[in-house]
Amino acid sequence: MPGRTTSTTTARSRPKANAGAGPGPGEPFPPFRLRDQTGRARTLADLRGAPAVIYFYPEADTPVCTGQACGIRDVHAALARLGARVFAVSPDEPAALAAFAAKFDLPFTLLSDPPARAGEDPPLMTSIGVWGEKRMYGNLVRGVIRTTFVLDSAGVIVHRWPNVRTPGHGERVLRAVEALAGGT
Repeated sequence: MPGRTTSTTTARSRPKANAGAGPGPGEPFPPFRLRDQTGRARTLADLRGAPAVIYFYPEADTPVCTGQACGIRDVHAALARLGARVFAVSPDEPAALAAFAAKFDLPFTLLSDPPARAGEDPPLMTSIGVWGEKRMYGNLVRGVIRTTFVLDSAGVIVHRWPNVRTPGHGERVLRAVEALAGGT
């Protein structure tokens, strides 16, 4: 599928190029305008005034991405009680996101950050360093570097997890939001 992970080389000695690049704790999350699973335009302003979780994943309805989404879904009620909003971002088109949300009963907003043209990289993901080189099955490829951000109510990054491992991640995100909200 265009815009997803594409192979660039099989060199085994090169590091993950963009992991950790981009904004980090204490910095404002950059403004964006992306379409959600209904086709509605969403912006950073939609998250202001409450804690927020923004996570980036490679592709809807794939095993690891589904595990990640379901992990966040499973703690969503607790996040909502803390006033937190959740946005999940992938290069998928809104129709694919709508099907993914319906299939797995995802109660949060899914955003589409596709490349503007074939062969280009997704704009928001590229600008914040969550699109770049990574290892996949021993090969160096370009694609989404699974990353999660927690923002305070002013849109400032409080936590950034690059290269997320999905088991237990929903609970780690919940603990971070609880700490931000003064709950622990």
